[in-house]
Amino acid sequence: MKIGISSCLLGTQCRYDGGHSKDGFIINELGKYFDFIPYCPEKMIFATPREAIRQTRKDGIIKVKTSTTNLDVTQKVNDISKKLADEIQESELCGFIFKSKSPTCGMERVKIYPENKSGQSENTGVGIFAKEVKDKYPLLPSEEEGRLHDAWLRENFLMQIFAYKHIFEFLNTKPSLNDLITFHTSYKYLIYAKSHEAYKELGNIVANHEKKDTNIILEEYKHSFLNAIYQKGTISNTYNVVLHIYGYFKKLITKEEKDELLESFEDYKNEIIPLIAVIKLLNLYTKRFDITYLKTQKFLNPYPKELALRSSILAYK
Repeated sequence: MKIGISSCLLGTQCRYDGGHSKDGFIINELGKYFDFIPYCPEKMIFATPREAIRQTRKDGIIKVKTSTTNLDVTQKVNDISKKLADEIQESELCGFIFKSKSPTCGMERVKIYPENKSGQSENTGVGIFAKEVKDKYPLLPSEEEGRLHDAWLRENFLMQIFAYKHIFEFLNTKPSLNDLITFHTSYKYLIYAKSHEAYKELGNIVANHEKKDTNIILEEYKHSFLNAIYQKGTISNTYNVVLHIYGYFKKLITKEEKDELLESFEDYKNEIIPLIAVIKLLNLYTKRFDITYLKTQKFLNPYPKELALRSSILAYK
């Protein structure tokens, strides 16, 4: 599975000062599951080490200039950013991790300086390359490395990556409408945990009441599915999902077991225990009673358990 990444995060010495921004979590943990495809627009057009570049604004116009000599390099940065963004389609990436605050790669809060060097700078910009990527691939899973240390954002980002990869693998099989129903069924609870509206919308597409052509339905489903997984899950939605799943075996377990389960649900809702504790119990009863429908649910096993993304109480806000 391929993920694009700002080169400096892998330890490549491509920053303006000849240094890097090596990220241990990305390399040591995510590196076990993903193939990283490095990108560095600045390295493509400037030597290392070099004079730093920064974004400036005058009369509402953003330019990119060198920090000391004030050389305008806007066109060079724009051109290479467009070129690299175009190449992403050929690389079949499933996501992208950008370097935060970079004038080329920052997704948000990039510093913009006043061009005349008077007045205050603002942390309101977007990196030139990051903007090109987001404009060209608005639903490609993307995050900054700093935000991946937030358990909630990390959980949502990586869940999105695995679902993103799955939908395109599925569509490449040239599925029938019955195949789509099977695929959709496996994602019902995961989608529900993100958005009730998306859950209803996708259900209506699959139902195909207007008897549309299969190719049209698949295209509509792809777009709505990608929009759905782009959204962030919430504790309240997830709590409702675990209650739905509980309904499959609540009549098969003892009163003591019911009490234990419901107590764990409340503890999760009140942020006392992490989601993984609840998931383990749900998977236990799913296997015990051999509930085929639940075994197919991506909500219960959306990615390799070794990633331990749901082990933090903060993984769902």
